[in-house]
Amino acid sequence: MTDLKERIAAQLTAVRDRSLGYTAAEDDLLVRQHSPLMSPLVWDLAHVGNYEELWVLRAAAGITPLRPEIDDIYDAFKTPRRDRPTLPFLRPAEARDYIGGVRGRVLDVLDAVDLADPDPLRRDGFVFGLVIQHEHQHDETMLATLQLAGRPGVVRDGDLPPGLSAGPEEVYVPAGEFLMGTDSLPWAYDNERPAHRVDLPAYWIDRLPVGNAAYAAFIEDGGYHDARWWTPEGWRWRQENGVFAPLFWTKDGGAWWRTRFGRPEPVPMDEPVQHVCWYEADAYARWAGKRLPTEAEWEKVCGWDAAAGRARPYPWGEQDPTPELANLGHRAARPAPLGAYPGGASPYGAEQMVGDVWEWTATWFDGYPGFRAFPYREYSEVFFGKEYRVLRGGSWAADPAAVRTTFRNWDYPIRRQIFTGFRCARTATPEER
Repeated sequence: MTDLKERIAAQLTAVRDRSLGYTAAEDDLLVRQHSPLMSPLVWDLAHVGNYEELWVLRAAAGITPLRPEIDDIYDAFKTPRRDRPTLPFLRPAEARDYIGGVRGRVLDVLDAVDLADPDPLRRDGFVFGLVIQHEHQHDETMLATLQLAGRPGVVRDGDLPPGLSAGPEEVYVPAGEFLMGTDSLPWAYDNERPAHRVDLPAYWIDRLPVGNAAYAAFIEDGGYHDARWWTPEGWRWRQENGVFAPLFWTKDGGAWWRTRFGRPEPVPMDEPVQHVCWYEADAYARWAGKRLPTEAEWEKVCGWDAAAGRARPYPWGEQDPTPELANLGHRAARPAPLGAYPGGASPYGAEQMVGDVWEWTATWFDGYPGFRAFPYREYSEVFFGKEYRVLRGGSWAADPAAVRTTFRNWDYPIRRQIFTGFRCARTATPEER
């Protein structure tokens, strides 16, 4: 178990470096609320430390609480995001001291813990995986907040590989059963479990996410002004909010521009579209004569290896994500060009299914047959029902530690500030089967 402990320690260090990097700014940027949709950045920073204390120190190790008086402040269910600026949250210097103190004790617990312990929190380091993934998810939330803040020069950018245009528009997935979800991935969340058989009819799905050029064509064809393409709820949302393009897009002199982390730039037409909500994705799919894939369709084309009769943890196989396979971990502050990762293709030939943009699906978020909440109901179960749509795949801002073919994200269908895109699907005709 020594190797596993070393890997956990390395991941704890990497995610904390990331959190501190996103909050290495003047206090005014950290304590202000930049949108009612988001918390102040310093709230997120202290929240990840409080979550770590609750689960590693208290629940798994039985250590006396360090700061029980702040638990309610950092309980995400007690105060909605729009109201968090009114809380007496820790100021930046105090927040850094607090999370540093928690982390030192967590490393002591890691050094002493038996990772072969049958207790489900300790077995295979589950509780450490829980807090690592949780912190990475909040780091992605911090990036969304920084995008809304519009302050240039705060978020680093980087280089990405070029795109490749060769390849079919769609890939074919034959009818048949596949194994959805997981019983074996040790750090998978409760909503990814249990593994279960799903039988799907044959379908086609886009090889690549929908790109900016294709989405601009939808706009230019009047897609935002034609109720035929929208659900009644989506059309009402569009009209009430005056939406006419993806969030952060504007038109100037006949050309589309976007604002990315405070800097205006021409919209790169060869990138996947991002910052679109479910209603926009659904309307585009109808306009294109297609539909959004179901969550099961998405997972099957992403990771099911029919020849081997088993599911892969990543589209390309067992190998951990690398910069040659997927755009993850904030290599650059944007999606990669379409076709940039042919080596990361799934068994069916679909590309860029992991990284770049979260992809909306047609499915409401709910539990799988036999679902059991663990380690607490508020992670998944309280969100089940017809209120949240499932997103899959992970964005450029998601870390490899929190991405796999079975990972499920969810959000309200109106959300656009997150790094979301989509791809389309269609049911195969009898002649195509």
